Amino acid sequence: MPSPIYLSEEDHARITAAVGEAEMRSSGEIVTVLAERSDGYTDVALAWSAVVAFLALAALVFAPGFYMGLYDRLLASWGHEWTPRMIIGLAGGVAAIKFGAMLALQLWQPLRFWLVPGPVKTMRVHTHALRAFRIGAEQRTTGRTGVLIYLSMREHRAEIVADKAIAAKVDPEIWGHVMAAMLAHVGDERVADGMVVAVGKVGDILSEHFPRADDDVNELPDRIIEV
Repeated sequence: MPSPIYLSEEDHARITAAVGEAEMRSSGEIVTVLAERSDGYTDVALAWSAVVAFLALAALVFAPGFYMGLYDRLLASWGHEWTPRMIIGLAGGVAAIKFGAMLALQLWQPLRFWLVPGPVKTMRVHTHALRAFRIGAEQRTTGRTGVLIYLSMREHRAEIVADKAIAAKVDPEIWGHVMAAMLAHVGDERVADGMVVAVGKVGDILSEHFPRADDDVNELPDRIIEV
């Protein structure tokens, strides 16, 4: 299934221009990343499938008549006696069918992401944002003044990660306000507007703490990175 298109060419140009304008006011460098998702959550899908299989086995233990009667009607001859091997085989078959069916259902991405617990999404987005920051911004500027704005669409979450010099001066709560402003636009399906607002607010923060020097040069790309 192809990934949704969240930004047009015009949107890309707007975000690039916003980054350039923000960086003209400070010595900071802003990197923007838009991710379709931060993880495939295969482990979560397997966990849900295992839970469903376990519940099916529990149902077989507490109400064996349903599955044994269904087996008799579909596959077995009348008058046979249940042996331990047949019961174990029935249990294994029921568990395998339930496991496979639940796994197949989660191939539908909206269901898979709906079943992922919120804290797990938050942790995975944070981890992926840190990885993107280390690759694209960390220690890649002269004054350690790189900032990453990371937006993950499937999880409906965002992260702002700052290099050491900035993190030492800016309270984390301030980044929370920036992300809230961005997500308010993204929630209305105005992704580019949200990014532009976030870039502008980050630019304001950077200009306050790290005003632009006369010899400042652009050290990181201004364009948004889509992953």
